Amino acid sequence: MQQDAQREKIWFDSGGTQCAAWHYPGTNGACVIMAGGFAVTKEPGTDLFAERFHEAGFSVLAFDYRHLGESGGQPRQVVRVREQLADWSAAIGFAAGLPEVDPARLAVWAFSASGGYVFGLAARDPRLAAAIAQTPNADNLAASRNAARYQKPAALLRFTARGLLDAVGSLAGRAPRLVPLTGEPGTVALLTTPDSRDSGAALNPGGRYPEWQQAVAARSALRLALWRPGRTASRVRCPLLVLVCDQDQSALAGPAVRAARPGRTTRRSWRDTSRPSRPN
Repeated sequence: MQQDAQREKIWFDSGGTQCAAWHYPGTNGACVIMAGGFAVTKEPGTDLFAERFHEAGFSVLAFDYRHLGESGGQPRQVVRVREQLADWSAAIGFAAGLPEVDPARLAVWAFSASGGYVFGLAARDPRLAAAIAQTPNADNLAASRNAARYQKPAALLRFTARGLLDAVGSLAGRAPRLVPLTGEPGTVALLTTPDSRDSGAALNPGGRYPEWQQAVAARSALRLALWRPGRTASRVRCPLLVLVCDQDQSALAGPAVRAARPGRTTRRSWRDTSRPSRPN
């Protein structure tokens, strides 16, 4: 077991796979269970937030999904929704058994694609007393469409082809075909939005987390694109806080509508209606 002044590394079982987690022992009896976004490990994804919760007296359990980071599971860099939801359930159960934690005072926190999981967890898991979804992908189909505004058609086709080849190759046991999490428009990458290209510096300033592999199996992105977890929001059973960001170009802060550009009748663009339109 590894530890420092604030936290200790621990392990818990999920479906026969060992998941790695940081445990920050708290003082108020409540515990926040946390995970990073899509293929984002616990260190860049949760460290700063975990420290704030811990400073406020909360215990924190921040974990890596199987196939990612320090957790076990083969092949690597593969994201499967069903497995990750099982990892959440196992993490919640493990947190409830921590010696300083009151099992009636558990909360979950996550962002981006993992933030989308929060809706289903808050709707179906009676063990939760609260939930926080930060910039969640509540509708991955819409998020993919929004992100595609910042990608070139040829690159989208290459991305799709790589995903299909990766999916077929997985049936034969081949190693995953990886794609970068972010990139410039025209490159084959998961996201090429302006805000995503700043995410590396924001999550990993100065290369602080060199072991974070900023890539994911192409097949994983294709599967996630059709998942719409926000549909369970109406059935949430506990207090739920949803945080949105005005400049998020994938999970928009408000609805997007199609609007013709001035002076053009054939080409169309997407406009974010959450903010006032700027004069031309």
